[in-house]
Amino acid sequence: MPKTPVVSGAEAVRAFERLGFRIVRQRGSHVVVRKDSSEGPMGTTIPMHDQIAIGTLKGMLRQAGVAPNDFWKALQ
Repeated sequence: MPKTPVVSGAEAVRAFERLGFRIVRQRGSHVVVRKDSSEGPMGTTIPMHDQIAIGTLKGMLRQAGVAPNDFWKALQ
């Protein structure tokens, strides 16, 4: 498993969109993305910061049900 990358909020939104998520709404500097799956709707909130903290990114991936390897591939 690759090391968790340091990404910006905009890069994270693009990666989640490549994984099939869609932007539901934005309030201030936070974007909510959601995806309908067989287990039900899954989603997370992405802060639109220059750099997302590693712990925050890991929490977003866990909440959205995305494997870190899949996210890493979507970033590239």
